Amino acid sequence: MTADEPSVARFAAMGTRVELHLFGAAPPAALAAAQAAILSVEDSLTIHRPSPATALNEALARGGSATVADGLLFEALLRVDLLWRATDGLFDPSLGHWSALSIDRATRRVDTARGLTLDFGGFGKGFALDRAVLALRAAGVRSALLSAGESSIALLGAHPLGGGWPLAVPDPVMPGRSLVVLEVEDAALSISSTTGAGAAKPGRAPIIRATDGAIVTAAATAVAVASTGAEAEALSTALLVADAAAARRLCAADPESRFRFSHAAPAGAARPMEQMA
Repeated sequence: MTADEPSVARFAAMGTRVELHLFGAAPPAALAAAQAAILSVEDSLTIHRPSPATALNEALARGGSATVADGLLFEALLRVDLLWRATDGLFDPSLGHWSALSIDRATRRVDTARGLTLDFGGFGKGFALDRAVLALRAAGVRSALLSAGESSIALLGAHPLGGGWPLAVPDPVMPGRSLVVLEVEDAALSISSTTGAGAAKPGRAPIIRATDGAIVTAAATAVAVASTGAEAEALSTALLVADAAAARRLCAADPESRFRFSHAAPAGAARPMEQMA
């Protein structure tokens, strides 16, 4: 491998395929540090095997309380709380019950006024990529592309050739077409959709709008760019589940970084938010 070739790692984590591409003669230990950061988040947040998250869920499901000793889980809870508020409750890993939670920063105690469970889902992927980016920065890496599946991407620094990273978001309904082409630098991107191969996976749970419990069935795709992967994931989720008025408000707050496309147009062509009825 020459100095111009990327250092690459590929592995399974967070229920998907993770790829790390490091550029600029990255230190040998950087890949291992980034991978360890992602796996640590998985160990803390997974609900598919015993973990700090499943232990917390057991306590909260009874409408009780728990002290969260795991640092990553507690940090995730604080981030979720901020993002829940920023999206007016549209992003909610407790399916509409987050308002029942109280979090004491000083004691790390979490209480709930009603039974609930948490599923960090896509947020966990973005949060894991954020931790990996921190590890890479600490190792001196200046340029990297990280992905968790094809829907969660984090870009560290500028493209190795300079400038932003060109990213084309494919139309899940019309093969060969792009919904939007973006140039992203030192930021993260998340894609959420109710249609396409990912949405059609067997056993996938229905998408529910947390604010009113409605099942979201409209064929749409949401794209969000933000400074962190956790924020991008929360925003793309909020955009996807929002009703038309709320989605317009979210997009209008940052029209260069937030998009929702309808796939209900004639011949299946996607329409951006501002063209939706």
